Amino acid sequence: MIVGISLMLWAGWHNLRQRRIAMQLAEANHVVLTPAQPGSSAQGDDAEAEDPGAKLRGKTAPAFTLATLDGKKVSLADYKGRPVLVNFWATWCAPCKIEMPWFEELRKQYAGQGFEILGLTADADAGNDVIAKTAQKIGVTYPILLATDKIEDAYGGIDYLPMSFYVDRNGKVVEATGGLSSKDEIEANIKKTIASGATTAMKGGE
Repeated sequence: MIVGISLMLWAGWHNLRQRRIAMQLAEANHVVLTPAQPGSSAQGDDAEAEDPGAKLRGKTAPAFTLATLDGKKVSLADYKGRPVLVNFWATWCAPCKIEMPWFEELRKQYAGQGFEILGLTADADAGNDVIAKTAQKIGVTYPILLATDKIEDAYGGIDYLPMSFYVDRNGKVVEATGGLSSKDEIEANIKKTIASGATTAMKGGE
Protein backbone atom coordinates (compact mmCIF):
# COMPACT_ATOMS: atom_id res chain seq x y z
CA MET A 1 0.00 0.00 0.00
CA ILE A 2 2.82 2.37 0.88
CA VAL A 3 4.50 1.52 -2.41
CA GLY A 4 1.25 2.25 -4.27
CA ILE A 5 0.87 5.63 -2.60
CA SER A 6 4.47 6.46 -3.36
CA LEU A 7 3.98 5.59 -7.00
CA MET A 8 0.87 7.76 -7.17
CA LEU A 9 2.71 10.70 -5.62
CA TRP A 10 5.63 10.25 -8.02
CA ALA A 11 3.29 10.04 -11.01
CA GLY A 12 1.49 13.18 -9.91
CA TRP A 13 4.77 15.07 -9.50
CA HIS A 14 6.04 13.80 -12.86
CA ASN A 15 2.86 14.86 -14.67
CA LEU A 16 2.96 18.28 -13.02
CA ARG A 17 6.58 18.69 -14.07
CA GLN A 18 5.74 17.72 -17.66
CA ARG A 19 2.86 20.20 -17.75
CA ARG A 20 5.13 22.95 -16.43
CA ILE A 21 7.72 22.20 -19.11
CA ALA A 22 5.02 22.26 -21.79
CA MET A 23 3.68 25.57 -20.50
CA GLN A 24 7.15 27.10 -20.43
CA LEU A 25 7.76 26.02 -24.03
CA ALA A 26 4.36 27.26 -25.13
CA GLU A 27 4.96 30.64 -23.51
CA ALA A 28 8.26 30.88 -25.34
CA ASN A 29 6.28 30.74 -28.61
CA HIS A 30 8.38 31.62 -31.70
CA VAL A 31 11.67 31.91 -29.83
CA VAL A 32 11.72 28.13 -29.38
CA LEU A 33 13.91 27.06 -32.27
CA THR A 34 15.34 23.56 -32.11
CA PRO A 35 18.38 22.88 -34.33
CA ALA A 36 17.42 20.41 -37.06
CA GLN A 37 20.40 18.24 -36.11
CA PRO A 38 20.45 17.00 -32.49
CA GLY A 39 23.35 18.44 -30.56
CA SER A 40 24.08 21.19 -33.07
CA SER A 41 24.05 24.87 -32.24
CA ALA A 42 20.98 27.01 -32.85
CA GLN A 43 23.16 29.99 -33.63
CA GLY A 44 23.30 31.34 -37.14
CA ASP A 45 22.19 34.28 -39.21
CA ASP A 46 20.02 36.42 -36.93
CA ALA A 47 17.64 37.46 -39.71
CA GLU A 48 16.98 33.88 -40.76
CA ALA A 49 16.55 32.80 -37.14
CA GLU A 50 13.90 35.50 -36.66
CA ASP A 51 12.06 34.56 -39.86
CA PRO A 52 13.38 31.26 -41.27
CA GLY A 53 10.39 30.87 -43.61
CA ALA A 54 10.80 34.21 -45.38
CA LYS A 55 12.32 32.66 -48.53
CA LEU A 56 9.11 30.89 -49.58
CA ARG A 57 6.37 33.14 -48.27
CA GLY A 58 4.24 34.32 -51.19
CA LYS A 59 5.79 31.80 -53.60
CA THR A 60 4.62 28.47 -54.99
CA ALA A 61 5.30 25.63 -52.56
CA PRO A 62 7.96 23.22 -53.88
CA ALA A 63 6.36 20.04 -55.21
CA PHE A 64 7.20 16.70 -53.65
CA THR A 65 6.31 13.03 -53.73
CA LEU A 66 7.32 11.20 -50.56
CA ALA A 67 6.75 7.80 -48.97
CA THR A 68 4.48 7.23 -46.01
CA LEU A 69 5.51 4.94 -43.16
CA ASP A 70 3.78 2.02 -44.91
CA GLY A 71 5.45 2.70 -48.25
CA LYS A 72 2.68 4.51 -50.09
CA LYS A 73 3.55 7.54 -52.23
CA VAL A 74 1.94 10.86 -51.42
CA SER A 75 2.37 14.03 -53.48
CA LEU A 76 1.61 17.61 -52.56
CA ALA A 77 -0.17 17.72 -55.94
CA ASP A 78 -2.68 15.20 -54.57
CA TYR A 79 -4.08 18.03 -52.45
CA LYS A 80 -4.43 20.60 -55.21
CA GLY A 81 -7.51 22.69 -54.54
CA ARG A 82 -7.21 22.16 -50.77
CA PRO A 83 -5.47 24.25 -48.09
CA VAL A 84 -2.54 22.27 -46.66
CA LEU A 85 -0.17 22.69 -43.73
CA VAL A 86 3.25 21.18 -44.48
CA ASN A 87 4.97 20.62 -41.14
CA PHE A 88 8.57 19.47 -40.69
CA TRP A 89 9.15 17.70 -37.37
CA ALA A 90 11.30 15.03 -35.70
CA THR A 91 10.83 12.39 -33.03
CA TRP A 92 13.35 14.08 -30.73
CA CYS A 93 11.92 17.60 -31.16
CA ALA A 94 10.13 18.57 -27.92
CA PRO A 95 8.42 21.71 -29.31
CA CYS A 96 7.12 19.62 -32.23
CA LYS A 97 5.40 17.25 -29.82
CA ILE A 98 3.66 20.16 -28.10
CA GLU A 99 2.07 21.63 -31.22
CA MET A 100 1.24 18.39 -33.08
CA PRO A 101 -1.81 17.58 -30.90
CA TRP A 102 -3.04 21.11 -31.69
CA PHE A 103 -2.57 20.34 -35.39
CA GLU A 104 -4.66 17.20 -35.01
CA GLU A 105 -7.44 19.06 -33.22
CA LEU A 106 -7.50 21.92 -35.73
CA ARG A 107 -7.34 19.51 -38.65
CA LYS A 108 -10.61 17.95 -37.50
CA GLN A 109 -12.12 21.36 -36.82
CA TYR A 110 -11.42 22.65 -40.34
CA ALA A 111 -11.75 19.37 -42.26
CA GLY A 112 -15.08 20.54 -43.63
CA GLN A 113 -13.24 23.29 -45.50
CA GLY A 114 -10.85 20.80 -47.09
CA PHE A 115 -7.97 21.52 -44.72
CA GLU A 116 -5.26 18.84 -44.43
CA ILE A 117 -1.89 18.46 -42.70
CA LEU A 118 1.17 16.62 -43.98
CA GLY A 119 3.79 15.83 -41.35
CA LEU A 120 7.24 15.51 -42.91
CA THR A 121 9.58 13.81 -40.48
CA ALA A 122 13.13 15.13 -40.68
CA ASP A 123 14.69 12.09 -39.02
CA ALA A 124 13.88 9.24 -41.39
CA ASP A 125 17.02 7.50 -40.11
CA ALA A 126 15.26 6.90 -36.80
CA GLY A 127 13.37 4.02 -38.39
CA ASN A 128 9.72 3.68 -39.33
CA ASP A 129 8.79 1.85 -36.13
CA VAL A 130 10.13 4.62 -33.88
CA ILE A 131 8.47 7.31 -35.99
CA ALA A 132 5.15 5.44 -36.06
CA LYS A 133 5.18 4.87 -32.28
CA THR A 134 6.00 8.53 -31.65
CA ALA A 135 3.18 9.74 -33.90
CA GLN A 136 0.77 7.28 -32.30
CA LYS A 137 1.77 8.38 -28.79
CA ILE A 138 1.25 12.03 -29.72
CA GLY A 139 -2.15 11.07 -31.14
CA VAL A 140 -1.84 12.34 -34.71
CA THR A 141 -3.70 10.65 -37.54
CA TYR A 142 -2.75 12.89 -40.46
CA PRO A 143 -0.27 11.53 -43.06
CA ILE A 144 3.34 11.20 -41.89
CA LEU A 145 5.85 11.34 -44.74
CA LEU A 146 9.58 10.61 -44.83
CA ALA A 147 11.33 13.84 -45.80
CA THR A 148 14.48 13.76 -47.93
CA ASP A 149 17.46 16.10 -48.03
CA LYS A 150 16.30 17.25 -51.47
CA ILE A 151 12.89 18.31 -50.16
CA GLU A 152 14.36 19.98 -47.09
CA ASP A 153 16.66 21.99 -49.37
CA ALA A 154 13.73 22.88 -51.62
CA TYR A 155 11.98 24.37 -48.62
CA GLY A 156 14.91 26.65 -47.88
CA GLY A 157 16.92 24.25 -45.75
CA ILE A 158 15.34 23.04 -42.53
CA ASP A 159 17.81 24.45 -40.02
CA TYR A 160 15.29 24.61 -37.19
CA LEU A 161 12.35 22.51 -36.02
CA PRO A 162 9.46 22.68 -36.09
CA MET A 163 8.99 24.41 -39.45
CA SER A 164 5.52 24.96 -40.90
CA PHE A 165 4.42 26.09 -44.35
CA TYR A 166 0.78 27.04 -44.90
CA VAL A 167 -0.14 26.37 -48.54
CA ASP A 168 -3.42 27.63 -50.02
CA ARG A 169 -5.68 25.91 -52.55
CA ASN A 170 -3.62 27.31 -55.42
CA GLY A 171 -0.31 25.98 -54.10
CA LYS A 172 1.00 29.31 -52.79
CA VAL A 173 2.80 29.57 -49.44
CA VAL A 174 0.59 32.00 -47.54
CA GLU A 175 2.55 31.82 -44.29
CA ALA A 176 5.70 30.12 -43.01
CA THR A 177 6.78 29.84 -39.39
CA GLY A 178 9.81 28.47 -37.57
CA GLY A 179 9.74 27.36 -33.96
CA LEU A 180 6.89 26.59 -31.60
CA SER A 181 3.77 28.61 -32.35
CA SER A 182 0.85 29.12 -29.98
CA LYS A 183 -2.38 27.28 -30.74
CA ASP A 184 -4.11 30.60 -31.45
CA GLU A 185 -1.42 31.60 -33.94
CA ILE A 186 -1.64 28.24 -35.71
CA GLU A 187 -5.41 28.58 -36.00
CA ALA A 188 -5.08 32.15 -37.28
CA ASN A 189 -2.66 30.96 -39.97
CA ILE A 190 -5.02 28.14 -40.96
CA LYS A 191 -7.91 30.59 -41.31
CA LYS A 192 -5.68 32.92 -43.34
CA THR A 193 -4.70 30.05 -45.64
CA ILE A 194 -8.27 28.89 -46.17
CA ALA A 195 -9.44 32.46 -46.84
CA SER A 196 -6.58 33.12 -49.28
CA GLY A 197 -7.41 30.15 -51.45
CA ALA A 198 -11.16 30.73 -51.26
CA THR A 199 -10.78 34.36 -52.32
CA THR A 200 -8.58 33.47 -55.29
CA ALA A 201 -10.92 30.66 -56.36
CA MET A 202 -13.92 32.99 -56.15
CA LYS A 203 -12.21 35.62 -58.33
CA GLY A 204 -11.26 32.96 -60.84
CA GLY A 205 -14.86 31.81 -61.10
CA GLU A 206 -16.29 35.28 -61.76
